[in-house]
Amino acid sequence: MATDFNELFDEWSSSYDETVAGHDPEYNEVFRLYSHILEEVSNKSKGNVIEFGVGTGNLTEKLLNSGKQVYGVEPSAGMRKVAKEKLPDLILKEGDFLNFPHPTETTDTIVSTYAFHHLTDEEKSAAIKQYSLILNDNGKIVFADTMFADITAKNNMIISAESKGYHRLANDLKTEFYTTIPVLKEIFESHGFTVSFTQKNDFVWIIEAIKQRSV
Repeated sequence: MATDFNELFDEWSSSYDETVAGHDPEYNEVFRLYSHILEEVSNKSKGNVIEFGVGTGNLTEKLLNSGKQVYGVEPSAGMRKVAKEKLPDLILKEGDFLNFPHPTETTDTIVSTYAFHHLTDEEKSAAIKQYSLILNDNGKIVFADTMFADITAKNNMIISAESKGYHRLANDLKTEFYTTIPVLKEIFESHGFTVSFTQKNDFVWIIEAIKQRSV
């Protein structure tokens, strides 16, 4: 993963909030219920939180407003600039899902929204393995991201996007590392988590994975 997407997100940082507000018709469904999804991720979180892919700070703000301590990680300088303008007191570090400076405090929850798909399935597994070592016993991971029930559902969504003339969306679905629920379930369970999936719109699901107590 590293910095592969940084230039894209530096450019997107100034208009990201307009996109999630529904101003881009190709991505309306992707971001439908956006605020509700962020609220649900925040509500499922607890204690000291690491947030990966802070972006412009929309989830971060909800976490802070609900009394959580947030340690933010964001690879894009442009996104970090916008987030710090919104939330000047935020602890915000340069890094990504796999390479980041660890907080000194213990970690109760790891969160992310609309970002985990930037990792290949192998990288996703490596990340979850790392998080299993960071989290307290009974700590949790709460992610919201685009994923699919199976590969057929993914292929059908690409066909649907192309039929509507949504060529940017179709290309995005083809080139990003959007994965399936069975793959993610196997990854989380192999690293000692129980996991559940809740669908929020045609693209986005919330993952809630709880670390099992060490023995």
